[in-house]
Amino acid sequence: MNDAPSVATSIPFAVPPSGPRSRLIAAEDHVVAAALAAMVLLPLSEVVLRTFFHTGLFNTGTFVQHLTLAVGMAGGALAARDGRLLALSTVTWLRGAWLARARWFSFTCAAAIAAALALAGAQFVSAEREGAQIFALHVPLWVVQCILPVGFGVICLRLLYQAAPGWPARIGALVVAAALLALGTWPPLAPATLMYAGLGVLLIATVLGAPIFAMIGGLGLLLFWGADVPIASMSVEHYRLTVNPALPSIPLFTLAGYLMAEGGASRRLLRVFSAVFGSVIGGPAIAVVLICAFFTAFTGGSGVTILALGGLLMPILLGAKFSERDALGLVTGAGSLGILLPPCLPVILYAIIARVDIREMFLGGFLPGILLIGMTAAWGIWSGRRNPAPRPPFDGAEALRAVWAAKWELLLPVVSLAALFGGWATPVEAAALTAAYAFIVEVLIHRDLHLWRDVPRVAAEAGLLIGGILLILGVALGLTNYLIDAQVPDHLAAWSEAHVHSRWLFLLGLNFVLIGIGSLVEIYAAIIVAAPLLVPIGLQLGINPIHLGVLFLANMELGFLAPPIGLNLLLASYRLKKPVSEVTRATFPLLVVMFLGVLLITYFEPLTTWLPQLLHRP
Repeated sequence: MNDAPSVATSIPFAVPPSGPRSRLIAAEDHVVAAALAAMVLLPLSEVVLRTFFHTGLFNTGTFVQHLTLAVGMAGGALAARDGRLLALSTVTWLRGAWLARARWFSFTCAAAIAAALALAGAQFVSAEREGAQIFALHVPLWVVQCILPVGFGVICLRLLYQAAPGWPARIGALVVAAALLALGTWPPLAPATLMYAGLGVLLIATVLGAPIFAMIGGLGLLLFWGADVPIASMSVEHYRLTVNPALPSIPLFTLAGYLMAEGGASRRLLRVFSAVFGSVIGGPAIAVVLICAFFTAFTGGSGVTILALGGLLMPILLGAKFSERDALGLVTGAGSLGILLPPCLPVILYAIIARVDIREMFLGGFLPGILLIGMTAAWGIWSGRRNPAPRPPFDGAEALRAVWAAKWELLLPVVSLAALFGGWATPVEAAALTAAYAFIVEVLIHRDLHLWRDVPRVAAEAGLLIGGILLILGVALGLTNYLIDAQVPDHLAAWSEAHVHSRWLFLLGLNFVLIGIGSLVEIYAAIIVAAPLLVPIGLQLGINPIHLGVLFLANMELGFLAPPIGLNLLLASYRLKKPVSEVTRATFPLLVVMFLGVLLITYFEPLTTWLPQLLHRP
């Protein structure tokens, strides 16, 4: 989950805003912050009322689910406003006028796709209006569902604005986008004929930097269009996902992670790990591994970890006489650790999509996550032996002072896991409690963040990332729905039954396929699209669903390091100002180490199944 320019559209052409536009931006940020605050307060109120008064609020779940829809679309609009929609390509190989032309073309195509998604949303709302269903307080549900077409409409306009620095080029982009939309609405040729040309245009736009949501959404729209199925199906699935009862836990845990990352938690935790492990061989490496795993588990992906901590951790390793190559490889590789640990967001999303228990998924991923952390730390210790440096003696008093200073951050996993596994809070309520706890620690206790000056900014940053992710998830589920309707999972299952008779061989092949997917496709989109295709095959071969899910996520984690465009390679290159080729060479030893760990997870099933089985014991 990341918002770096390495995986996002480049910085907007516009100069920093001032005057009315500045006030509009501030107002948008505060609206997103207020929506996230409501998402925290409503579940917490439900917990308090249920625990102490044996009652609850009316329809809290429905409100929070639709707030997720609102935050997702508003956050997507913020990402489009700031030029930070996630993309697979940054066209760094182009310069000057060619770069400007590539941007104009890719953004124009993306704007046309956003307009088509807005049209699909309008068709969906029109159909829902006939049902006359009430949302709350006599407000019709279709009024709330208008968030979908309005949100995509705003994103379309902002993509057109971002397409070029001048108005003539922007107007040209508007004309071309309107023409592309007209071709889909009133096609001069049969849709099946135009679909292949559309796929070619979409491929070019993706290579030139179109956002990921446009790539996946455009593919889904073309497939539905070519099959003569109403494109409103895309919006139906988008709405169904964003109002899933468990989905609000994703933005809430993201908010908690951002509050911790933007506050002083990283400095305090680094002090703890350095004080405890600094006197042992490879101690700085152990500290780097642990703090990266901690932050990745709470921010949902390696991007925030590398961007927020990379500049802090590299000097520590270099100061401990690690070679620059080893330090670069360790920071890049450790950035993906923690994805299997609770309450990391990919685990939650996989559980939702694969329809397995979230608590079982977290328990299943815990031991494999610890294994990968331990193997990475072991590599760091070995690197420390190769580069000996004077080590300070262990100072118990300093360790105690560091632990005391970071006691509130160290209690964060306890609060989160106790709520999640204690049986008195749902996953969404546990996520709300975690976000509230992070807010109290960083704003009220340590006062690293100012309530009015910093919190809205941090919440808007979290909302921007949430919006970019939920845009991808919504359109990806629409594409997945098409694949399921086309019986792709059934065909894959039949093929595997005819050609793959060993589940061990299937798992080995699956490792390589998933690593490739993880190196090319954003992890959330990969979960949405690939998991429904793989789960039926796994069930047919007798693979435990929890084991399959942990394998899926572990290989995605490994894919972040896979050349040539693994996400961590790009992020580390951007943050640490190193060529991607240098980052790739530095990270290769860790790629091998983690691959061995993934093989061990693959073929020693008790690593993933032992803890979940404890839930079912009397």
